[in-house]
Amino acid sequence: MKVIISAAGTGGHINPGIAIANKIKEKDPTSEILFIGTNRGLENDLVPRAGYELKTIDVYGLKKELSFINLKHIIKTIKSRKDVEKIFDEFKPDLVLGTGGYVCGPVFYVAVSRKIPTVLHESNAFPGRAVKMFSKKVDKILIGFEETKNKLEGAKDIVFTGTPTKIRKLNVNNQRKKEILEELGIKNDLPIVLVFGGSQGAQKINEAVVELIKSKKNENYQIIWATGTKQYDVVKEEFEKSSISINNVKNAKILPYIYNMEEMMNICDLMVCRSGAMTITEISIVGKPAIFVPLPSMSANRQEDNALVLKKIGAAKIILNNDANGEILSKEIDSIIHDEEELEEMGKVANSIAPNDVEEKIYKEIEKLLK
Repeated sequence: MKVIISAAGTGGHINPGIAIANKIKEKDPTSEILFIGTNRGLENDLVPRAGYELKTIDVYGLKKELSFINLKHIIKTIKSRKDVEKIFDEFKPDLVLGTGGYVCGPVFYVAVSRKIPTVLHESNAFPGRAVKMFSKKVDKILIGFEETKNKLEGAKDIVFTGTPTKIRKLNVNNQRKKEILEELGIKNDLPIVLVFGGSQGAQKINEAVVELIKSKKNENYQIIWATGTKQYDVVKEEFEKSSISINNVKNAKILPYIYNMEEMMNICDLMVCRSGAMTITEISIVGKPAIFVPLPSMSANRQEDNALVLKKIGAAKIILNNDANGEILSKEIDSIIHDEEELEEMGKVANSIAPNDVEEKIYKEIEKLLK
């Protein structure tokens, strides 16, 4: 089996593509897999690191406003089809699979025109532009949320599979939890709030948490906080303005990035984070309550739609990005962090929508299509 996977930009697009590629290789070690992305996104690090070849094309997301730069990007995106055709001529794929994002545009234009079997995976509750554009043309659409079905009218074949992720629910015993917290230099006798905003961080969440800590609102719980590598120094400077060392904040451990996120998600009592599709899936898998601060979007409130999936069943609370500050975040945390029964119930209902055997389901759908 020769498969082209179109995945670019953010981890939310790339990591599901890699997870699917890994499952294909596991099931069929003789298969050949080629990724197509751009030379600007995280795929340039993540794809080679996962052991797969990456070909890049010069393609851009198209904006609604008219400008010279946007016109230039449109021309480059149209021209990129020739590069895709050349890649297809050389690789000769049996299947083309995409995980969303603007790179899918030229890739799926060529795949559909050549009648190559096509699969799109949509992680978000609200489908992206590329998925909506090709929803009636591709052979199969796999979705991460059941709710997405209603937003893809006219699609040939829609199957709910869930979104692939590396995070799993762990049975972390008390001894291991104590060791993890000791390594971080924080206590074992207070509830833990895990705060993160993805690899790049989330500025609005970071600003709210800085406010919260400066106001000493976290006296009765502890915070493990990944600021994002690009924002760590900004947060550090904010604390220094109040003569606070980032390495000596009471009831908090502040890091640029958390490498053992699976363990952290499993030992925390509550999460404060953005609501990308991958994060929603991971939270449902570990079965934890969350306070979401969705990333706003000009075109569609995809993260808010994602967050509503868990809020509607009572597993999460939402603070809109423009409303996020230290006072509001503190009130939302205080409203649940010491209620063990509510935390447990929210975690249970979150886990009730967790998808099982996602990669296996996806592989079976690929098999059906190629047969």
